[in-house]
Amino acid sequence: MRSGKAARCTRETDITVEVCLDGGRVEVSTGIGFFDHMLTLLAKHGFLDLQVKAQGDLQVDCHHTVEDCGIVLGEAFAEALGGKSGIARFGSFYVPMDEALGFAAVDVSGRPYLVYQAQIREERVGAFDTCLTPEFFRAFAAHAGLTLHLKAEYGENAHHIIEALFKAAAHALRLAVAPKAGMLSTKGALD
Repeated sequence: MRSGKAARCTRETDITVEVCLDGGRVEVSTGIGFFDHMLTLLAKHGFLDLQVKAQGDLQVDCHHTVEDCGIVLGEAFAEALGGKSGIARFGSFYVPMDEALGFAAVDVSGRPYLVYQAQIREERVGAFDTCLTPEFFRAFAAHAGLTLHLKAEYGENAHHIIEALFKAAAHALRLAVAPKAGMLSTKGALD
């Protein structure tokens, strides 16, 4: 079974994540409603089994909780990937969300990198600071060992733009971790 677990406990956050790349149940609780919604749809659209339990210093703001969730999810995702052998490696996907169009491309390369291009005019969606969207994905990509490109082609509503990006990332990841014979690397390793 392609699964992983990770945890992080600091003075700012206490987070545990379990993930299985082959679907299942989804239970997410971070204390940030919109972020819970985004992680839930990341799991549903990525066909992931995902449990996230997070407590953070939300009295300060959402930053530590969102970023640390990215770190811990990335670590669990990397564990679930193992040696990365037998996966498609690459995936890309467009997702329309009403007036917004999001795009994601991923390479499960072991070389972390994030390219994020999205202009979001609204500062918040509920209690979620929209500027934390790239912070989450940067932490996730860095700790999962992914090259991840995200782009909002266009859009007006912050909720729609961010949701399109999370759904596009989910589908791109689903394609990239799909079983495939062999290792897609001429050097014989993904790192």
